[in-house]
Amino acid sequence: MKPHRYPIKLGKLHTFALVLALASASALAEPAAAPPGASLESLLELARSQNPEFAAMRHEAEAATERIYPAGALPDPTLRTELRDITNQGTDAGPNLLPGRIGSTKYTLIQPVPFWGKRDLKREVAEAGANQAKGLAEATWAELSARIKTAYAQYYSASRAEMLTRENLGLTRNLEKITLARYANGLVPQQDAIRAQVEQTGMRSELVALETERHHAMVKLNALLLRPAMTHLAKPERLRPIPAPARLDFVALEERLRARNPQLFAESARVAAAEKNRELVNKNRYPDFNLGLSPIQTGSRFNEWELMIELNIPLQQESRRSQEREAQAMLAAAQSRKEATQNQLLAELAENLSALEASRRVETLARDSLLPQAELTFKSALAGYETGKVDFATLLDAQRQIRKARLDELKAQTDAQLRLADIERLLGEDL
Repeated sequence: MKPHRYPIKLGKLHTFALVLALASASALAEPAAAPPGASLESLLELARSQNPEFAAMRHEAEAATERIYPAGALPDPTLRTELRDITNQGTDAGPNLLPGRIGSTKYTLIQPVPFWGKRDLKREVAEAGANQAKGLAEATWAELSARIKTAYAQYYSASRAEMLTRENLGLTRNLEKITLARYANGLVPQQDAIRAQVEQTGMRSELVALETERHHAMVKLNALLLRPAMTHLAKPERLRPIPAPARLDFVALEERLRARNPQLFAESARVAAAEKNRELVNKNRYPDFNLGLSPIQTGSRFNEWELMIELNIPLQQESRRSQEREAQAMLAAAQSRKEATQNQLLAELAENLSALEASRRVETLARDSLLPQAELTFKSALAGYETGKVDFATLLDAQRQIRKARLDELKAQTDAQLRLADIERLLGEDL
């Protein structure tokens, strides 16, 4: 008997294999997610969702909000049960603990009731505490974002300075070639070539320092983002633009600081809590109440009802006066702390605005005056050196002036970014 052979449809198999191959190639070709760091915005967005310090403060603010309702709620009632005549004296029955088999049982439901207005004050104190926690959380974010902005500016500065140094190193190599050619023709001494090589060695040493500085800034950013310290960051592409001078008016920014600074908001909430706490302490001059309702069981029937009201007698007046003086002192302390914080913040605002304007002016001078002048000087010195009218020391000095002008411009840009970060920290928002 011949075995039965099943026909294989090669066309369908080839199609299926082709689909699998294309899917695998597509998966392999799919690019991995780009690391953050190209822009400041990507880092801030990541920090808001991942930084543990800010997360802790945010959770504490949520916890403080949940304290508001319990603070103004009535205390839980109390149920009291009294078994009377459990020995069944005067009857033929023996001792018993069952309510229907003793003389009588009294059930008392007691509800504590604070004096009028105390519950509202307790709720308002809790609301002020929640506002204070919210302000502290926002202050934590303002501080965290300022640290990220500062570290990013330093990361950009180190990366840019490293690039400028490498460009100057290449320029110095070209000068060395010119010097060696002229030395070979007996036009300049050997010392010129040696000085070009010494200059390159100094630049390589600076490159090591700049690479270390960039690495430190990267590690700092990774720590703020809750990422492993050695995780790669993308190359920074740009710095944020500095606002126009019209938007940096001190009077306008002072009003914004008073209205939106999270530290001042937290201190205002502390003052409000102290004021409400003082009112609550003053209310302690008046008694609190306990209301009770008591059904009495005899046998299997409830044939008696009792109503009870009790209150505490506030006799310890000297103790309450001390508590009132304490509350008043705490209010005065909160007000003084708020005033001191406000004065300090306004002084920092004025200082940073002045420093930002100075950095802007230095950047303008370096970019529009110093750098063009240094480039013209270098071109003139290079032409003079090639014709033998200028020595090599003058040429090297002209090159150093170009490098210094570029680094001065970069330093001014970085300083302006640091000052802008401080101003935005003080305002509690971006400009």
